[in-house]
Amino acid sequence: MIHVDFKHTINPIPLKDYEERVKIINKMIDDKSGKGNDFLGWTTWPRDYDKNEVARILEAAKRIQKEYETLVVCGIGGSYLGARAAIEALTGLYPDNRLEIIYLGQTLSPNYIAQVLKHLENKKFAVNVISKSGTTTETSVAFRLLKELMLKKYGKEGTAKAIFATTDKARGALKQEADSEGYETFVIPDDIGGRYSVITAVGLLPIACAGGDIVQLLKGADDARIAYDNGDLSNNVCYQYAVARNYFYTHGKAVELYVTYEPHHTQIGEWLKQLYGESEGKEKKGLLPDSVTFSTDLHSLGQFVQDGSPVLFETIVRVKEPNQDIVMKEEKENLDGLNYLAGKKLSFVNEKAFEGTLKAHEEDGKVPNIVITMDKMDSYNLGYLFYFFMRACAMSAYLMDINPFNQPGVEIYKHNMFVLLGKPGVK
Repeated sequence: MIHVDFKHTINPIPLKDYEERVKIINKMIDDKSGKGNDFLGWTTWPRDYDKNEVARILEAAKRIQKEYETLVVCGIGGSYLGARAAIEALTGLYPDNRLEIIYLGQTLSPNYIAQVLKHLENKKFAVNVISKSGTTTETSVAFRLLKELMLKKYGKEGTAKAIFATTDKARGALKQEADSEGYETFVIPDDIGGRYSVITAVGLLPIACAGGDIVQLLKGADDARIAYDNGDLSNNVCYQYAVARNYFYTHGKAVELYVTYEPHHTQIGEWLKQLYGESEGKEKKGLLPDSVTFSTDLHSLGQFVQDGSPVLFETIVRVKEPNQDIVMKEEKENLDGLNYLAGKKLSFVNEKAFEGTLKAHEEDGKVPNIVITMDKMDSYNLGYLFYFFMRACAMSAYLMDINPFNQPGVEIYKHNMFVLLGKPGVK
C-alpha cells in the first residue's frame, strides 16, 4: 500500500552492509527480547486487539455523535497526537461532520485554556480524557477545569454520562475516579507506550467519533504488520527506510525533515516528531525530527533547505489522489496571468510544485530525499502508514542500540516543574 522511492538520496544506500543486523533485530522484535521489550505489544495489536472493546468504542462514538455538539479530546503527547493526526488527515481542517472535535490537556497556556472553556460554555459537549496514570499535569489541570464547567451545566449525573476515560485497566488515579463516578472506560494496554498507542482505544475512540472507519484502520495496520514482519532487507521497504535513516545519521546528517504537501497532513508531521524524537533522542544520539508543509513553508524554510547548512535530509509523505479537487477557470482580464492554468486541476498544480521542489532540492541543493507515496488517504491506508512508521522506528532505534520505548529525559523537566510549583513530597 506504500511505495518508498530511494532514487533521490544523492548516494545509494548500502543495504548489503545492514542485512545481517536487520535480520537479528527483526527476530529480537518478534521475540520481544530487546531493550524495552515490555512495550512491544503494538507489534501484534492490529491482529490481537480486543474485538469487544472496539464494538464498545463504536457504540460510544454513535452516542457521542447523536447526543453532543462537541467532543473535547483531553490528553497530551501520544494521548492525543495520533488521534489528531488521523482526524485531520481523514476529515480535513473544516469537516462537514456535525460533531466538532477540539483539543485540551496538551498545554498549560492560560490564554488557550480560558478561550476553549469560554467556547464550551454554550456547547453541549462530551470529554474523552486520556491518561494512563491520571496524574499527567497538563491533562489533569484541563480535566479538572472541564469537570467544573460540566458540573455547572449538567449536574453530577449528566457529567458522568458525558465523560469517557481512556486509562489503565486496573489502577491509577483516573481509573479510580472513573470507577467511583461511573465514567465509561477504555483501556490503554500495559505493553503499549503512548507514542505507539494510536491504534488502541487512545486513538480509536476520537477517530471513530470523527467518522473514521476504525475497523479498516486496524485492517490496514494488520496488513502492514504482515508485510513488514520480515527480516529480508531486500524486499522490506519499511526496514529499508530505517536503514536509510541510520545511514544518513552516520554520514553527517543531524536532521530529518518530514515534508507534506497538504495542510490537513501537518499533524502527521507532529506525530512523527514525537514518535522518532522521543524514541531515539537518548544517550546524546539520534536525528532531530522536524516537519514542514509545502508549498507554504517553501516561503519560509525553503531558502534554508535549498542553500543552508547541509545538516538535513527530507522524507516526503505524499498522497496521489486528493479527497477533493478544484478546476481552475479562465478569467477574461487575466490580470494575475493565471489563464495558462485554465482547465487544470489544483491537484495537478500541487503535484508540479512537489516535482519542481524535489528537483531543486536534490539536484541544486544536494539534499537527499526519500519519497513515501500512498495512493489515497483513507482509514485503511492511514492505518498502514501508522504501522509502517512505528515498525521502522523500532528498527531504527535498535540500529543505534537505543531503547525505543522509554523517555528518561522527559521526567527531568517534570521533576523541576514540580519542585518549583511546590508539589508535596517532591524535592
